[in-house]
Amino acid sequence: MPIFEKKNVLVTGGAGFIGSHLCERLIKTSRVVCLDNFSTSNVANIDFLLQHPDFVFVRQDICGPFDIESFPEMERFKIKFQGIQEIYNLACPTSAKGFDKFRMLTLDANSVGMKNVLDLASKYKAKLVHASSSVVYGPRLAEKQVFNEDDTGCVNHLTPRGCYDEGKRFAETMVNTYREVHGLDAKIARIFRTYGPRERLFDGEMVSDFIIDAIDGKDLVIYGDENFSTSLCFVDDIVSGLMKLMAAPANVGPINLGSAEDLKLIDVAKKIIEMTGSSSKIVFAESLLFMTPLGLPDISRAKELLGWVPLVRLEDGLQKTVDYTQAYKPLLRAQEGESQ
Repeated sequence: MPIFEKKNVLVTGGAGFIGSHLCERLIKTSRVVCLDNFSTSNVANIDFLLQHPDFVFVRQDICGPFDIESFPEMERFKIKFQGIQEIYNLACPTSAKGFDKFRMLTLDANSVGMKNVLDLASKYKAKLVHASSSVVYGPRLAEKQVFNEDDTGCVNHLTPRGCYDEGKRFAETMVNTYREVHGLDAKIARIFRTYGPRERLFDGEMVSDFIIDAIDGKDLVIYGDENFSTSLCFVDDIVSGLMKLMAAPANVGPINLGSAEDLKLIDVAKKIIEMTGSSSKIVFAESLLFMTPLGLPDISRAKELLGWVPLVRLEDGLQKTVDYTQAYKPLLRAQEGESQ
């Protein structure tokens, strides 16, 4: 239990898409330490939090040696005295178009970086939620569309994607081993495809690019064919799931977080064109290595153990994302050069 009236919570990868939304939610009740190296994130995601008295940002790679207490920014959180109560680990590069550029960083984040975070949790006896991914189940197969947490999946660890797909599996093994050997309250969230404001632009993420291209009257590019389908969960729902998982009893096992609804991307693109009043057309391009059809989540365990289901309808989530993009278009445009 925290000694003071507020917990100290560390969010690694906190300046990323999901991480920044998590920090925004946590700041309402906790003191938040956001740690990020900006490999595939952006300071603009947390700009509005930097002046908050209960928020501290530290630029740091989890793969390098670091002592959280040594940063002068930590003084006001009294880390040496109070410690850290909770850690959310979301630090891992994600880039559909720039995947090759980050392969070594991805390998390190899922191994050395994961160990550093787990050692930190052990030092402070902090509760930990690790953000894993639906990729641990392997690709969607004709005979296997929906995955539950007991499915072992099948991943080719020697493909160029292995550093991410097999890396996420190894990171889960590390979390479970530390839980068993060191008695950590460490939990695993398997996150399925997520969308919403602050998603990385111009990087093949499709939904975010659909919106800004529709606003600009450009072609909406689907990296695949007209049958490309996926689940899409709004970022606010994922954040709620992560926080519910943190608050859950220990030893709940991995938990799927995502939408169980299968959506054709061509239908999502059409909705965005309609919402923006755009005259854009939909075109198809060669599939990206990191943007492939994945399975759907069985979320029965999340419903039963966490009382969690996605609440935001696709239309409402898309509208919120469209509104954000239109409001911040000049800022997003300024970031385009950094992302390409």
